[in-house]
Amino acid sequence: MHSYLRAIGFSDVKNQLDLNKLTDRIMADPTHNKKQISETDVIFAEISKEFADNMGLALRGEYDEDGKFRLESYYPYYISENVSTREEILFNKKVDSRSYTGMCDDLRIGVSLIFYLQNVLEYLNVKKDTTKVSNFLDVRLSALSIQGKILLGIEKKPIKPGERSLYESKHRTQLIAEARRGNQEAIDSLTIDDIDLYAMITKRAKTEDLYSIVESSFVPFGSESDNYVIIGNILECKTLKNVFTEEEICHMLIECNDLIFPVIINCKDLQGEPAVGRRFKGVIWMQGAVTFEGEKV
Repeated sequence: MHSYLRAIGFSDVKNQLDLNKLTDRIMADPTHNKKQISETDVIFAEISKEFADNMGLALRGEYDEDGKFRLESYYPYYISENVSTREEILFNKKVDSRSYTGMCDDLRIGVSLIFYLQNVLEYLNVKKDTTKVSNFLDVRLSALSIQGKILLGIEKKPIKPGERSLYESKHRTQLIAEARRGNQEAIDSLTIDDIDLYAMITKRAKTEDLYSIVESSFVPFGSESDNYVIIGNILECKTLKNVFTEEEICHMLIECNDLIFPVIINCKDLQGEPAVGRRFKGVIWMQGAVTFEGEKV
């Protein structure tokens, strides 16, 4: 079973029989049915059904000569409506399935951002026609989680436009960009900043809790390239309900290292009471829908 099924409200799907019943329901009454004909005349399809707004389960596979759908893989999803980043994207095909990941270097988080590509069929169509490929693409990121907890927020003075802290954040991003181009002065400046930061954290950690020092973080987790452990500020939160199982799902809009995206988690798996101003800490599976040139959102 896909471990993130419970994130969208299917915590009771525990064996192949339960999964077959669920996929049969999707096949009988899908919300979307997208198809693509390959160069070898094979019909590749993605059939999906939404169980709440923008949240559902997608089935991928092929149609055989008799017109029968053959399931290859499936995945739970949440489609974000807001653009999280705009960067150059490198697409990679997974070895064991017809799934793809996208990778980009967003300087705000300090690591290469890898996400599971949701709109594979659009990518395959664009891949055929190289004239539609753009260097920079909008990405609508979203994340599913099956374990998380709520932390208290950090009390801080509101930042006004033009204040030094905003300038320093932008300046650091520019330094990282220059360092990646090989600028030695930028590399030296970042090294000194990191030494000063380490000294400050070491001093404060003697008398303060770690979570009062680290406001947000974004760290790769485990062997899967698109899994991360995050700490992020909650900007918005609401409750969704899976119309099939009636399980309640927590939807939180998270700001993490200046990156904003929704996190979806089953209320059963969330420790604490989410609220605006508090923080979320947990393991996430990052997904993303890429807006290709000429594609309507």
